[in-house]
Amino acid sequence: MDITVSDVRGRSRYEARAGEQLAAFAEYVRAPDTVTFTHTEVRDGFDGHGVASTLIRGALDDVRAQGLAVIPVCPFVRGFLDRHRAEYGGLVAGSTPSPE
Repeated sequence: MDITVSDVRGRSRYEARAGEQLAAFAEYVRAPDTVTFTHTEVRDGFDGHGVASTLIRGALDDVRAQGLAVIPVCPFVRGFLDRHRAEYGGLVAGSTPSPE
């Protein structure tokens, strides 16, 4: 399944799409130095295909590229960060970046 991830700032969320179809989204609250992820939802028919992980990976990569920190309120985002500490742990607000 080919998934594209984009930041839809007007709706304050990252969206994952399979073609033209919305597959999942991650809502956020943006502040000057942080992005607080509040809720992630996978649409019916897309669960169990790794769409949420693809979505969050794309969102976190975008946040990193902007030089912002993450506040993971959403349980899925928090769990993803716990499972991928080596790659994304330094993005969490208040954490110490991992040495490269």
